[in-house]
Amino acid sequence: MKLKTLLLVGLFIQIVFAQDFEKVKPQDLRSSVDFLSSDVLKGRETATQGELVAAQFIRSKFIEAGIKPYFDTYFDTFESTRFKGINVVGFIEGIDPELKNEVVLLGAHYDHIGIAGIVQNDSIANGANDNASGTASVLAIADCLARLGTNKRSIIVALFSGEEKGLLGSKALSKKLKTQNLNLYTMLNFEMIGVPFIDRDYEIFLTGYELSNLGDKLNTYTNSTIVGISDVAKKYNLFKRSDNYSFYKEFKVPSHTISSCDLTNFDFYHHVDDEIDQLDFVFMATTINKLIPGFVQICNTGSKEIQMYATN
Repeated sequence: MKLKTLLLVGLFIQIVFAQDFEKVKPQDLRSSVDFLSSDVLKGRETATQGELVAAQFIRSKFIEAGIKPYFDTYFDTFESTRFKGINVVGFIEGIDPELKNEVVLLGAHYDHIGIAGIVQNDSIANGANDNASGTASVLAIADCLARLGTNKRSIIVALFSGEEKGLLGSKALSKKLKTQNLNLYTMLNFEMIGVPFIDRDYEIFLTGYELSNLGDKLNTYTNSTIVGISDVAKKYNLFKRSDNYSFYKEFKVPSHTISSCDLTNFDFYHHVDDEIDQLDFVFMATTINKLIPGFVQICNTGSKEIQMYATN
């Protein structure tokens, strides 16, 4: 009976969402990826002018959507031994007097590797899938949630610098938020979401799926089987190789990366041919629109239904 009720709630949210809000469009995702992966940005390497231009673009998208800065400004700088980077951090305050003190964090890294080996006179690693696709997805989801304005919990939207240099931006931000005693409920990170699987019975996977009930809950909330387990991701422990892991280490709450690419279906990882023409924007938009009702539910349940199964 309880499962049936949850499925009905998930279906109801999808219906209300479809009626009340315009869905994410493929052309909007393409526009963001086109800018972020253009040659002008020269591969968005950490602490370069190209990455700064990408950060300014992200900030403009926050302003356009009415997303406020989480700190005094949108740009939250950090320094490592070798780099000074910029995380771009926005905030959508929750509407419930009590639940707004709990935070859902949506994130993706927007940096890439810059210049790579020359292939047919091209040396710019544009990073369309890695990770302009994840950045564009987070911007579209955040825009949607901000305009919808129904989130009881607060939402932090963070686009990270320095992931390619060792998760530098997410490490810095997670430590900073931990010292501020942030009440983090769950962290959802987006990485390489631009190409579909061919032979799977799910559209996306979660890294570290077995560590929490997030994957199961997303399927329940969306009344679908959109989320699955990638054995490849588990084999190579991808859970520890993207920005979700920084937040897991600091907060020990469900913190996972959402992806549609475990490198079995994409041949251009850290390659100059990771270009926009490799991506499927209809797939991206369809996937995001299926997921958004689940994110709405995560932000609105009366209790913290997303829970860890085990520590790692």
